[in-house]
Amino acid sequence: MKHYYSTLNNIILTHSDISEENNQRRVSVRFERPNERGFDFAEGVLPGVSFSKIYGFSEDELFDLKDYLQNNALLIWDYAQKGGGLNA
Repeated sequence: MKHYYSTLNNIILTHSDISEENNQRRVSVRFERPNERGFDFAEGVLPGVSFSKIYGFSEDELFDLKDYLQNNALLIWDYAQKGGGLNA
C-alpha cells in the first residue's frame, strides 16, 4: 500500500509499509510530478536512499530528492511502521 508523505514544489512523495526482501526490511518510496505526457517519477527504497527507476528528473533534481529523502528517512520509516502518516 502507498501512503502520502508530502508535496514539495509540485512533487509528491509516497511510501509503502515496511516489507521484507532477502531477509532485509525495506520501505519503497516514489516521487512523482505531473508533466504534459503523464508523470515524471523516481522510485527507490529505504534504507540506502537509492533509486531504481527514474524518468523525467534531472541529475540536479535527483540529488535534491535524495537529500530530501535522507533528511526525512527516519520519519518515513516510523510512519511506514504505523501504516502511514495519518495513523502515526
